[in-house]
Amino acid sequence: MDLIVKNARLPDVPDQIVDIAVAAGRIKAIAPEITADAEVVDAEGCLVAPGFVETHIHLDKSCILDRCASRRGDLEEAIAEVARAKKDFTPEDVYARGRRTIEKAIAQGTTHMRTHLEVDPGIGLRGFEGVVRLVEDYRWAMDIEVCVFPQEGLTNNPGTDELMVEALRRGAKAVGAAPYTDTDPHGQIDRVFEMARDFDVDIDMHLDFGADPTALDLDYVCTLTERFGWGGRVAIGHVTKLAYVEPERLAQIATRMGDCGVALTVLPSTDLFLMGRDHAFAKTRGVTPAHLLLQHGVNCSLSTNNVLNPFTPFGDCSQLRMANLNANICHVGSAHDMTECFHMVTSRPARLMNLADYGLEAGKAADFVIIDSSSPRAAVAELSPVLAAFKGGRRTLTRDRAKLHFPGCGCGQ
Repeated sequence: MDLIVKNARLPDVPDQIVDIAVAAGRIKAIAPEITADAEVVDAEGCLVAPGFVETHIHLDKSCILDRCASRRGDLEEAIAEVARAKKDFTPEDVYARGRRTIEKAIAQGTTHMRTHLEVDPGIGLRGFEGVVRLVEDYRWAMDIEVCVFPQEGLTNNPGTDELMVEALRRGAKAVGAAPYTDTDPHGQIDRVFEMARDFDVDIDMHLDFGADPTALDLDYVCTLTERFGWGGRVAIGHVTKLAYVEPERLAQIATRMGDCGVALTVLPSTDLFLMGRDHAFAKTRGVTPAHLLLQHGVNCSLSTNNVLNPFTPFGDCSQLRMANLNANICHVGSAHDMTECFHMVTSRPARLMNLADYGLEAGKAADFVIIDSSSPRAAVAELSPVLAAFKGGRRTLTRDRAKLHFPGCGCGQ
């Protein structure tokens, strides 16, 4: 054995204390009182969970607030401002900003990430080239896969199709869409499914981003998922229009999604920031209630999306913060639903990304975090800090607990 984590609580059985044995980068055993000649880390009764998973984040356009205006704060302005700024992006610039964001995520216990990356004639493959370097340079702490997508349209933006295909040839692991920016939304969706079939990759779309639920592209995505046999390999992000759908219709839509294998990623921070801009008061929240879709068999995840740009002018890449924010926005307070918020930043996004090697089981990769909490529910409720992270059994992060200096304690100034 190389490592034994003692006195750990696991997410599924937080009332039990176990040890976790690691050898050659993999979990060898989980049981009480494991003894072996190995390095020992004492979890001290804290929660040990698989690393957090980001299914939807934009490394290429993170940390650009100093280059963009944000006056109205709506989606249209954000798209326009980033389109203007990214014409000056270089691979080196994308690398430097993406590095800042990745290191925030590592510090918050994230071990797996899908980054959505824009390709079009304005940026070419410069963003892709910068992010591909990050994928390699941070493999020691995080597995990162790239999902290429056409933020400014596909059928109406000549040259974008060829760039997406080239990025897929160079190793992009997923293909995405943003049909609400296209003059032919269904044409874009058609082409994205064709690319996914041609390169045998998963699909992860931005979809139905708005407040009018009368017209949804979601049903068409479900139809193509069935037609292409891509169930379990299609995810959709945002889908804020579902936040404005009456309960009976929402249940019908969710059942269809669950039946055909379309997963959902909710982006609480961005969606809350951008939605409701058409109201002067009594502003809507615009965040789809993932916990209700779970009841109908839809696999759901929560993710950060944007960091320090016009889409979201804040962010520390904490997935626990996303879980907590989502619970606040959606009036989630029961023990079951709070625990599901934790699962939506760990096991559920791992399933969405089809990560076969993920989880706290013997034989799986030793990718896990120690959280200063006694249960998933408490971790979400209290925004508990991540004390340590491990990737392949190697420690990648250490965070000391805060220490209070009481009067007369003799612990210095």
